[in-house]
Amino acid sequence: MRGKVNPITHERNPLRALRASLVAAVVALLATPAAPASAHVLHTVTAGETLWTIAAQSNLTTRTVAAYNGLSDDANVVLGSTIKIPSVAEGQAALAGAGIAPAAPTAAAGGGVAPAAAPAPAAGAPAALGAYVVRPGDTLSALAAQTGVATDQMAFMNGLDPAAPLLIGTVLKLPSGAPAPARASLPAPAARVVPQASPVPTAARLDAAQIKALAAPHGAPGSLAAAIAWQESGFNNAAVSSANARGVMQIMPGTWDWVNRNLTATPLDPASAADNVRAGSLYLASLLRDTGGDARMAAAAYYQGLASVRSRGLFEDTKRYVDNVFALQGRFGG
Repeated sequence: MRGKVNPITHERNPLRALRASLVAAVVALLATPAAPASAHVLHTVTAGETLWTIAAQSNLTTRTVAAYNGLSDDANVVLGSTIKIPSVAEGQAALAGAGIAPAAPTAAAGGGVAPAAAPAPAAGAPAALGAYVVRPGDTLSALAAQTGVATDQMAFMNGLDPAAPLLIGTVLKLPSGAPAPARASLPAPAARVVPQASPVPTAARLDAAQIKALAAPHGAPGSLAAAIAWQESGFNNAAVSSANARGVMQIMPGTWDWVNRNLTATPLDPASAADNVRAGSLYLASLLRDTGGDARMAAAAYYQGLASVRSRGLFEDTKRYVDNVFALQGRFGG
């Protein structure tokens, strides 16, 4: 028996007509512009939290979270109140709306050096210890003498040739807690250059699951390694710190060389983000062994250096770093 004509589609087959109607509805739905959705998440303030700790746990600056919530940078947060944690894009928009522009990274080329990447993005975290930018008149031997280490030792840690000229603008790691060099009070050069040494910063990112999977076979707790990686670089292998540390785990050239010589039988690829995590995990596991399994002390040593921690105790910046790492660890299953 012939079917009746559908008054909308003029089809005699009702199933075909229904199918056509559904297709048309789906096409119309997909063609309708979606209303923009907010990507921010809500955070309820708990005891002891500050705007800084809330921002740091999300790898944002205090200023970004403050601007997004319409607060001043030094505002006190109220226990039990709600703070909106923006996405990176939302945070940038809030800063722009407040007339606050992010600092642009500087770079210099030539002279056998690579251009510096943006500083390690653990925004709100303590600055790298021992960071120094070479001023006019500085020499490697003079800087070493002023900070109490041998020239060869400083060259090794920073991946430098001790016999080569030290270029103005080079980012260096000085010993943690060492006195400031004589020229530290002079304006720092605008250009930044990074010694050509391993590990090599490369444009790659990992996620927390990858970092945890890479860390565990090398003796480092996955959640702790992920927390340190996020604090240090935001999981960004292109990150180069103001103290010449590189990659996801912010490995110094000297540490990279030491790990390859002493902690692994298989040479690590200096351009690999995964091998950067392996090197950092091997180093962290070594620090855990040296501190008798004390995770907080190992994290402190990762930042400050084990010899400095033992001889000088924890600096205030180190205490902040450790507190931040262990706050972050909870986000990664620790």
